Amino acid sequence: MPVLTLSTAAPDWPRRAVAALRRAPARAGRVRVLAVEGRSGAGKTTLARRVAEEAGCPLLHLDDLYPGWSGLAAVVPLVREWVLEPLARGADPRWRAYDWARGAFGEWRTTPVRGELVIEGCGSGAAQLRPYLAELAWVQAPPALRGRRLDARWDAAAYAPHRQEWARQEDAFYAAHRPREHAGIILDNG
Repeated sequence: MPVLTLSTAAPDWPRRAVAALRRAPARAGRVRVLAVEGRSGAGKTTLARRVAEEAGCPLLHLDDLYPGWSGLAAVVPLVREWVLEPLARGADPRWRAYDWARGAFGEWRTTPVRGELVIEGCGSGAAQLRPYLAELAWVQAPPALRGRRLDARWDAAAYAPHRQEWARQEDAFYAAHRPREHAGIILDNG
């Protein structure tokens, strides 16, 4: 199937992304899951929010599930166990948000899902998760722009000491899982 490349400068890109999701088969039970993947600073969170709003569906941020700054690899089995496998069984995702200040997971939460779900974050396009995804979107932006966005984040001071560690985890993850090569949607966010 051809890859759909969308420029986020075009006003209709969210509608076209949702249309592509809705054309894809549901692979997590009756739910079509869109994973929004890409490097830090690419704009995943903002773009995923726009797609979820357009689709009228919930959005799950992997930032809520990473078990700390060294938790990129560890989030993949959590997403599968807490989010995707329940959907495949016809149940709603039940997950625990990570409390970054306490360094521990909090109370269980449930996300009601009917029809579609958007998950976003580095790791959402992992090989172990792709069998459940209706569509995978890769968000790309030039490195210099990503760096400026990271510097301007609301949590830039908290993120700064962990930025290199996180970048090394991203490098390892992308080398192993190659989500860009499996994406059916490319969101050019430069």
